[in-house]
Amino acid sequence: MAKVDITDNISILEGVEVIIDKNIIKVKGPKGELSRKIFTPGIKIEVKDREVLFSVKNAAKKEKMIMKTTESHLKNMMKGSLDGYEYNLKICSGHFPMTVSLENGVVIVKNFLGESVPRKKKMMEGTDIEIKGNDIKVTSVDKEKAGQVAASIESLTRITNKDRRRFQDGIFIISKAGKKIWKYY
Repeated sequence: MAKVDITDNISILEGVEVIIDKNIIKVKGPKGELSRKIFTPGIKIEVKDREVLFSVKNAAKKEKMIMKTTESHLKNMMKGSLDGYEYNLKICSGHFPMTVSLENGVVIVKNFLGESVPRKKKMMEGTDIEIKGNDIKVTSVDKEKAGQVAASIESLTRITNKDRRRFQDGIFIISKAGKKIWKYY
């Protein structure tokens, strides 16, 4: 396969500032600030005239993949610092009344399927968790942290060795980043 020179540019969103210092990308926006360490061998990244320029000489498949991945991370960081990310979860308890609470960054689920020992999980820093009735909202400027926290809360009520059609209790992600993934809510 032939190696080619590739250049690509991404426009910086209005209200967002991007700083690239060696192998660290810093993004500042109205919602917050993010930084990410990147490893881009052979790829030149620079900021000029409200654009981030990516260039590679003699790019093979590996360099193309690294460049596109870095571009996606940068786009997610800009969107997060400008708008933020939000995941919504629903608490469903049909058999036993389950209570979910947040104490010092630890999500506690009590009386899940009648269990006497509460299920607990420490959440990542940099996310805001809001519990109102049967709804849980996870917000963050970092897309990966918001998604990981929502998945961790959902995994707290994972059921094994039971029929999911009968035991439908649990906490489920119903929308992420503004897109509904459950059609019933």
